[in-house]
Amino acid sequence: MTALPGDTPGTVGTDTPQDTVSPPEAGAEGPEHAEAPEASDAPDAPDASDAPDPSDAPDAPDASEGGESSGTPADADDDARGDAEAEAGADAARGDAEAEAGADAAPAEAAPAAELSEAQAELAAQRELRERIEKRKAEKAGPIAAGTGLSGTAAELLAAVRAVESGEKAGTAFFDRPAAAPASRRPAPAAAQPPRTSAPEAVPTARAATPEALDAVRAVLTEGRAPEALARPAVGTLGEQAAELLRTDPWRLLAVPGVRPEQADGFARALLGADCGPDDGRRTAALIGWLLERAALQGHTAMDADAVRTALAERAVGDPEAAVRDAVEEGVALVFQEGDEPSADDGGAADGETDEAGDADVAREPVQVLLGLDRYALAEESLADGLARLVNACEKAADWAEAAASAPSPSAAELIRTAAAAGLVAHSGGEAARAEPAALIAAARGLGLRALGATHSEDGRRRLAAATGDPDTAVTLSGLLSGAQGPGRDEDGALALDLLVVLDAPQLDVEGAAVLVEALADGARLVLSGDPGVLGSAGAGRVFGDVLAARTCPQVVSRTPDPGPIGELVSGIGIGELNQVDAPGKEVVIVPVRDAGEAVHRTVQLVADSVPRAFSIPAEETQVITVGHGGAAGTRALNEALKQRLNPGPGRFGGFDPGDRVVHVPAPGRAVPGVVRSADAEGLHLDCGGVPVVVPQERVESSVRHGWALSAHQAAGMRWPAAVVVLPGDAAQGLSRPWVYTAFGRGERHLSVVHGVDQALPHAVAQVPAQERTTRLRPLLEALPTPGAAL
Repeated sequence: MTALPGDTPGTVGTDTPQDTVSPPEAGAEGPEHAEAPEASDAPDAPDASDAPDPSDAPDAPDASEGGESSGTPADADDDARGDAEAEAGADAARGDAEAEAGADAAPAEAAPAAELSEAQAELAAQRELRERIEKRKAEKAGPIAAGTGLSGTAAELLAAVRAVESGEKAGTAFFDRPAAAPASRRPAPAAAQPPRTSAPEAVPTARAATPEALDAVRAVLTEGRAPEALARPAVGTLGEQAAELLRTDPWRLLAVPGVRPEQADGFARALLGADCGPDDGRRTAALIGWLLERAALQGHTAMDADAVRTALAERAVGDPEAAVRDAVEEGVALVFQEGDEPSADDGGAADGETDEAGDADVAREPVQVLLGLDRYALAEESLADGLARLVNACEKAADWAEAAASAPSPSAAELIRTAAAAGLVAHSGGEAARAEPAALIAAARGLGLRALGATHSEDGRRRLAAATGDPDTAVTLSGLLSGAQGPGRDEDGALALDLLVVLDAPQLDVEGAAVLVEALADGARLVLSGDPGVLGSAGAGRVFGDVLAARTCPQVVSRTPDPGPIGELVSGIGIGELNQVDAPGKEVVIVPVRDAGEAVHRTVQLVADSVPRAFSIPAEETQVITVGHGGAAGTRALNEALKQRLNPGPGRFGGFDPGDRVVHVPAPGRAVPGVVRSADAEGLHLDCGGVPVVVPQERVESSVRHGWALSAHQAAGMRWPAAVVVLPGDAAQGLSRPWVYTAFGRGERHLSVVHGVDQALPHAVAQVPAQERTTRLRPLLEALPTPGAAL
């Protein structure tokens, strides 16, 4: 065996999105962001930006991969995030509709100021701000008619709401199929339902743009000297009124995926001429929205106001303070204050006066002012309220002692006892610790409760089903929320569950978690289980980390170690140590390489010959993992070489052949491995872990890429019998402890490390922890009343 020595050369980093246009926030987090598949024609520029170069005219976003350089790979690019950023652009255009929704989320009545908690006071202040925004807009333009002031999805939603409210249409008119017959809210546990037939899963397609809208947008783009190829994504982002919106406000082009501020400025100058200036309110508002969207793509739900002002100043805004103030007043961004407010009990200390003996001890931290988009603010507030509801509404006197006594391990018994007495539980542990949530699910079902486990991936679902011994106990989160898997909903629209265990909890983003918690009925129990050491979610937020840090619920830390040499190696990495491990069966092998070309050659040799011959693991069960998509040994180069060796062909179906391993990205942050089966007029037919999926022709280029090689973010939540981790010399800046921990933990029986990064690897493990994300969930949880929270 070739064990991993403590002084093995290596590099630091994560496969985080490194973006030159991201907010210049100290510690801004890119490494915790998941990438989408790469574009085959995206340039490998020597910067880490995934957007077009500022000196060039804006190019149409063409696919789904981060255009990271060979030196600094990025996890995701604007093109792969087409749907997400299109939705973000629509959200930015929602204006009154979402401001009104935010106002409804605020408290209906304000209690006396002296009796308000910090969270209540903040919600009340936010409500007042939204009301002022609504009043100002009403004074300026009067009521907004559906489909005029708004665009795209936002206009359609507003029109639908008004049609239902006026009685013009019934609510059921907007559903594609009749609602299922409701079940009682809390019925006695029923017999397990027969498994649902696995019909081909059709990928949703965006509504086609009308030729008239496309022609109008092309005319505006041509006039502004922008590529006509941006017409379709512009209509997808801004709606059918895109041409009018762009002519009125050229900086709306910045909402289109792949467009950067320099390019939007050039477009505006061409259209507006002398009327275009750096302090134009339309420009500053668009820049602030763009900065906050970029921060969200790197995992932040809010951004420090000082960082926003600094970024505006760097982009020639003369009065950043006024620009931020105007953006808040217009509802482009929401403002929050994080930190302790001075109280009357502080006396002189609140005015800066401190005792001579303890100035440092009593001095207060300055209040941090944050700016955020309303979609993430509302998601965090909704999630905090929902978690508090679960904590407070659950029956605390349940007796599961007998089930705990028969648990397979002490940690499983502790988890069962804790879940019996709490509505929300946080469980942490490594790969072997997944047996403990499985034992909890089995115990709860044995008690007659409706218990279910949800995982991030189809692979995780299969592993959970194997651990419980019952395939009906495991679903994927996406399948559960869509209704394709699981027990369905009760008459009130809540999931018909008494206990839900969410594995791979670090992969939960704040919007997905808010939807999930909202779907749970009062009295249901929720267990968040995961490994805190792995890479975080692709979307904004750090839900699992914030729940652990806030200590608002009981926490169970598994004492079950991961077995074998790979488990020993990964456990050491988790605490910052790259230890030498004894691997008599060659479970861990180091393959030194001198350059990227040799790294690609040795990787193909390992996958095609060495691993199958030595361990009887076929090539289709070995996963290659590398730092990023670009570079001479990124996923694109590796996939090209692996296809030539393992499944050569002409690429008859949009560059793919039957038998090709692929990764399908149906939504940003969701990487679904699969195999190409065929293609026809309907689209590309994939087999994704036994689930047939049809990808429409127009989405193949942007959402499907070859998948013999993935990044660590794409591989998170999944495991394979063997993993080959490729660390070429140009990957040093992309490594971090969470990246190494995640990548090295993907192999079950064998791990090969193609090593060419010198000392960067031990440096990353020892000294490059996960970068913090700026979120508001933790203080919101800490401010809410949650009896029985962990101390």
